Amino acid sequence: MKSKKLLAIVAGVALMMPLAACGNKAVATTSGGKITESEYYSSMKATSNGKQVLQQMILDKVLQKEYGKQVSDKQVNAEYNSYKSQYGSQFSAVLQQNGLTEKTLKKQIRSNLLLQAAVRDYSHITNKQINKQWKKYQPKVQTAEILVGSKSEAEDIISQLNDSDNAYKTFKKLAKSKSTDSSNKDEGGKVPAFDNTDTQLDSAYKKAAFNLKTGEYTKTPVKTDDGYQVIYMIEHPAKGKKSQHISDLRNQIVQENMNNSTFLHKVVANVLKKGNVSIKDNDEKNILDDYLNSNSTTNGNLGKTNPTTASNSNK
Repeated sequence: MKSKKLLAIVAGVALMMPLAACGNKAVATTSGGKITESEYYSSMKATSNGKQVLQQMILDKVLQKEYGKQVSDKQVNAEYNSYKSQYGSQFSAVLQQNGLTEKTLKKQIRSNLLLQAAVRDYSHITNKQINKQWKKYQPKVQTAEILVGSKSEAEDIISQLNDSDNAYKTFKKLAKSKSTDSSNKDEGGKVPAFDNTDTQLDSAYKKAAFNLKTGEYTKTPVKTDDGYQVIYMIEHPAKGKKSQHISDLRNQIVQENMNNSTFLHKVVANVLKKGNVSIKDNDEKNILDDYLNSNSTTNGNLGKTNPTTASNSNK
């Protein structure tokens, strides 16, 4: 998985950057004079990023009031540590590439978890939806990949795996020496676990992976947007019975609603309306009109929205 496409963890919300308080304190000084907080604030709020930041700050305040008890520091730290573990030695570089620090990433994680809590609250899940979700359900699988630039290179790797007495051991060595994916080659090409709701991996990758059993690898190169990949299935749990996965199915429906821009817009609109938001800055008074003046309702129709994929990143 390529780091430049990672950490798309907040669906439909803005980047986290602080708006300076209005004042005459210097933000920066130059030989030509100083830049004050008030000047910085005025410039920031005139930009689309500045408006998005204010929207996000307002939404976070309202979400925290309504759902803050459902999101703990333990949850935030657990998710942060999961990212850190997934990217290993590349983690600091990934943060830097995405303009993030430990603090701002944790803030984004908290925002995302608060939004998830709201989406869960508005996802009125029926038995019909559970049954539909079961038909496409795949448990979380653990895979590894080797990414190369040509089909012949991938075929040569597959040939070496076919001749090996220990395919996975050979696979990890080849990942380190042959893979062009610098984000995971040193970890044997290991990819973060995923299920059928994943929106970051290439669809061809997911389809090929789900057809593998534990210990199997793709016998033909998998063509994706990034090149040609050889996939090894480290662990593919049995699907089991539907009754064993009701909680997972409900979570998947919520996650698909998180990736549905229309559903998400309705949830945010309802949350903001309940939050009694009042914009005091005349220049920003219309900043939430798209939400506050919409026809969103709080009835069960929200849960009937068909999931679509929004802001996907490929592998």
